[in-house]
Amino acid sequence: MISVAQLIVNADDFGLTAGVNESVLALHRAGVLTSATLMATASHFGAAAAEAIPSPDLGVGCHVILVDGTPELPPEDVPNLAPGGRFRPTLGAFVTDLMLGRIPEGEIQSEAIAQIRKLQAAEVHVTHLDTHKHSHMFGRVLRPVLQAAMLTGVRAIRNPFEPEWALAATGNAPFTRRLQVKLLRTRRAGFLRMVHQAGLATTDGAVGVLATGTLDAKIVRSLLEAMPEGLWELVCHPGYNDAALANVRTRLRESREVEHEALLEAVPAFAGRHRLIHFGDIARPTASEQRGTA
Repeated sequence: MISVAQLIVNADDFGLTAGVNESVLALHRAGVLTSATLMATASHFGAAAAEAIPSPDLGVGCHVILVDGTPELPPEDVPNLAPGGRFRPTLGAFVTDLMLGRIPEGEIQSEAIAQIRKLQAAEVHVTHLDTHKHSHMFGRVLRPVLQAAMLTGVRAIRNPFEPEWALAATGNAPFTRRLQVKLLRTRRAGFLRMVHQAGLATTDGAVGVLATGTLDAKIVRSLLEAMPEGLWELVCHPGYNDAALANVRTRLRESREVEHEALLEAVPAFAGRHRLIHFGDIARPTASEQRGTA
């Protein structure tokens, strides 16, 4: 018997540019992308939200930004998280100040709530949360983000940790990045414990994280061929490399078009072995909903 894995194919950075939006929607129409996370403070947020609303089979989450961007809240409300009205430019700078206690969890929670509520105000049903640069892998971010999820009715969150089988299936990754991903896996047990205690749903892990920037058709096929039974998320960053992208602070430019073509080429061949779903299909019901169906 052929084992069947449940697979969420999620595009990050929805709303970043018109070209990213067009790519996400084209891939969804082609049946190879089931989910996207929308950036509340991105320049093309409104267009992305409007396009997502009439697409009920496209799960839309909130891509919570706490690094490399601007806050949704007024700067005076998050002076430590966004000094001078901007988040810290790199994950390294953010984590350093986080661990030194310079970023209050209350500011993280308030900003996450503001970003989630912006999506909800645009009539987007928020299926899940993840964070830019996967910052919620750190407990001092995860805790307030989980609180924000519970206060806004969001019931699922990305498990950002890549399983060993996926690391082995990802060839040609730089040694330094591979080492970083492996070291960060030591936080996985604590992450799962906190998510379980909060009552949110998550996956067995995220694949494609190690390959960010190098995710081509060969790597996608390798990951899908190696994928065991379970519930997994393929993290990707597709887009069209248009003029607008040249004006955005991102290292992912040409690679976005490579990923777009990789999904079109590699995903359909594995449809029989992978049931494509989105986070809304795994979200846990609230306590009141459970009582109502008991």
